Amino acid sequence: MVLDDLGSSLRGSLDKLRGKSRISEEDVEEIVKEIQRSLLSADVDVSLVMELSDNIKERALEEEPPAGTPARDFVLRIVYEELVGLIGDSTELPLEEQTILLAGLQGSGKTTSSAKMAWWFSTKGLRPAIIQTDTFRPGAYDQAKEMAGRAEVDFYGNPDNDDPVEIARKGLEATSEADVHIVDTAGRHALEDDLIDEIEEIEGVAQPDTSLLVLDAAIGQGAKEQAQQFDESIGIDGVVITKLDGTAKGGGALTAVDQTDSSIAFLGTGEEVQDVERFEPDSFISRLLGMGDLGQLAERVERAMEQTQIEDDDWDPEDMLQGQFTLNDMQKQMEAMNNMGPLDQVMDMIPGFGGGIKDQLPDDAMDVTQERMHTFSVIMDSMTDAEKEYPKAIGASQIERIARGSGTSEEKVRELLQQYKMMEKTIKQFQGMGSEQEMQRMMKQMQQGGGGGGGMGGLGPF
Repeated sequence: MVLDDLGSSLRGSLDKLRGKSRISEEDVEEIVKEIQRSLLSADVDVSLVMELSDNIKERALEEEPPAGTPARDFVLRIVYEELVGLIGDSTELPLEEQTILLAGLQGSGKTTSSAKMAWWFSTKGLRPAIIQTDTFRPGAYDQAKEMAGRAEVDFYGNPDNDDPVEIARKGLEATSEADVHIVDTAGRHALEDDLIDEIEEIEGVAQPDTSLLVLDAAIGQGAKEQAQQFDESIGIDGVVITKLDGTAKGGGALTAVDQTDSSIAFLGTGEEVQDVERFEPDSFISRLLGMGDLGQLAERVERAMEQTQIEDDDWDPEDMLQGQFTLNDMQKQMEAMNNMGPLDQVMDMIPGFGGGIKDQLPDDAMDVTQERMHTFSVIMDSMTDAEKEYPKAIGASQIERIARGSGTSEEKVRELLQQYKMMEKTIKQFQGMGSEQEMQRMMKQMQQGGGGGGGMGGLGPF
């Protein structure tokens, strides 16, 4: 994920304090310089970097750490609080009737963001509508209509009308029954006067409750000028940061938030309409520093399980804890994991994994794990129902047939069966557990390595 380099660099700086119970002025000086380098490398504005690092230095030297707190944990808390303070609160978006105007340069991801936001509002019980006013970019109408269809929300646009202001006016009338109107405007390759004039006219018609600036996470230092000009033109209430699944630096987008004295509304984390998060500063910085985000993780798990069960109404994950664990169960469990999103994002949400274990893995570890899960799924698709229900009965001749049918090797089929045995062993440990205390004891044992490869353990190089 974007900003991974920043997070890894910050965590690496803080790790230099491991084992120290007290922090010296020399330690603080070194850590602050490391943090400055990390932030500047991520394209965070120089003035913000200096302000942030000065605050961290002052607090680290003047505040007294709580008794027994290691130096690293003490500085980590300061860095966490200062970064949260830099980003500020999340943009206020009440779950009620409203009109939202999206602005930004061409290629920033406005059209995709409009569909993602609409989908998000629909999950909250509201009826959203997208109004596409971009008459400048070829294909804008078709893309917006297709994305709205994927999000299953109302849509209005008119490819035969070249007046974006009139489209906005008629779109608001045609979708009057919607609760949330999201007006997507045209972008250009650069900030041009005609773009500014056009969006000001659309704003006059739409009278938005909230104007959001959409920024590609790769924007870098150019975000500052963009943010200033859009803010002067229509006033920016919040920022949507897109393409956070890429490898860009991302600090420029954070700079734009400070430049407009606004806040972040949403984060785009992938290509699907469901790949969107309502921005929560505490959770975002917590993930950045490797502290996890159990709230977002729980939300993804719930959504993934719902999607998996919709696809197969006969499958209930709780049945695994009551009866026999089969390859059908294992395949559904992998489907649910895929529905949660990319593994590197999921790991970022698990305390200790995003900033601890993941930093120690090879760069391609997550891709290797995802590919392995895909291979296992293909192999299971080549099995009969009886084989998936009773995998222990699979013999050598069946392994040969399954490998041939799935286009894989016999070694891969045996690897799948071994993984199944590991998971079955773990599931059996949970079956029939009587008390909450017993469950907690088992979870602790697994965390310490005594759980026999629990969960999806063994699916990857970790």
